[in-house]
Amino acid sequence: MEINSNAPIISCHETTISAALETVWRVHTQIDSWPDWNPDIAKAAVTGPIEVGTVFHWETAGMAIPSTIGEVVALRKIAWSGETGGILGIHVWNFSASADGTHVRTEESWEGVCLPGETKDIQNALDASLVRWLSFLKARAETPQEQIR
Repeated sequence: MEINSNAPIISCHETTISAALETVWRVHTQIDSWPDWNPDIAKAAVTGPIEVGTVFHWETAGMAIPSTIGEVVALRKIAWSGETGGILGIHVWNFSASADGTHVRTEESWEGVCLPGETKDIQNALDASLVRWLSFLKARAETPQEQIR
């Protein structure tokens, strides 16, 4: 599963986290726990195991988003899509071990007839959101209590 590279809004960001790949993967894929470490996410609840077809419901920026996992490659990739307010979002996360810990790359595309013709503010908001998400993931995965789990 990949983002729509032709969508009017596309955001790609990456970081390196000083933690083992297994730690970063575990923190990120425990969807129910997202609100514990990412203050931008008000609610998150997954309806089953982390596998293709599992639905989870989450809320961010005042938007309730039902999402469906479209791809999982353990310790490497998780991707999902979700629609809210007539906007389809596709979100892809890639993880890889690096000399400094774990490299994380996230990409997201938004498309839909509900998007206004001028998307600069929406683009800026999505960029800022993904940068924050990566920084919150980094902060959580690098904590001593996550390192020893």
